[in-house]
Amino acid sequence: MSFLINESSSVKASYARTNQYLQLAQNSTSGTPLDVWFTASPNVKPQIADQVAVGYFRNFRQNMIETSVEVYYKSMKQTIDFKDHAALFLNPYMEGELRFGKAYAYGIEILLRIPEGRLNGWISYTYSRTFREIPAINDGRKYQSPYDVPHDVSVVLNYEISKRVLLSGNWIYGTGRPVTFPTGRAVIDGVVLPIYSDRNAYRMEDYHRLDLAVTLRPKPKERKWHGEWVFSVYNAYNRHNAWAINFEQDQEDPYKTYAVKTYLFGIIPSVTYNFKF
Repeated sequence: MSFLINESSSVKASYARTNQYLQLAQNSTSGTPLDVWFTASPNVKPQIADQVAVGYFRNFRQNMIETSVEVYYKSMKQTIDFKDHAALFLNPYMEGELRFGKAYAYGIEILLRIPEGRLNGWISYTYSRTFREIPAINDGRKYQSPYDVPHDVSVVLNYEISKRVLLSGNWIYGTGRPVTFPTGRAVIDGVVLPIYSDRNAYRMEDYHRLDLAVTLRPKPKERKWHGEWVFSVYNAYNRHNAWAINFEQDQEDPYKTYAVKTYLFGIIPSVTYNFKF
């Protein structure tokens, strides 16, 4: 449903119901993350989702600047998640580790975009929350979904110095994803065992990264193909974003535990040659 207010602004509303026959279950316990896809089966029913969204769209300065604000609410039934202390490694009966319940999500998305010109790009901000309620998990209390990222920011800018030189960069930021951390320990028959927090009660550190690039185009020539050089830097300020956090016992003192962060990529420079014909 769409309502045109004037030539430069409009309001749109939508409702959709979907059935998801392929669902992802994630192990959010600290350590190496494990994602498992489950198809619908006699034991796993399709997830049913109902979503309502309303958006306001407006352009300024003869459509040189585009803006939009959208809010949404989504309700999900037959959501899956792994039970507490699920046995996942080499388990041939993985469906037996699943538990079922409901989930919901809501948020607001804001966008400012300059589509054309020597300086173009966009800035977007999203505030969103998503929770689950599964009777057999977290004592039936609601908890943060693995997808719960309250703050998400993207900044993309391109600046054309000349017809042959283009500068571009993007910066992204996101709140750290929820995770379940050990909060204590118990000693049983001389073995030290971890005691975990409530489901997804903690978060990984926030994620952010800056990428930069310079594109060099050759002088125009009459030929059937055209090429360009791209010199780029991924993660320009060498941010060590956490991929996993493992808790390890001290080899000399088993009653001491250390948190060890694992990250995948630091700063990565690259050179690319693109051509089209």
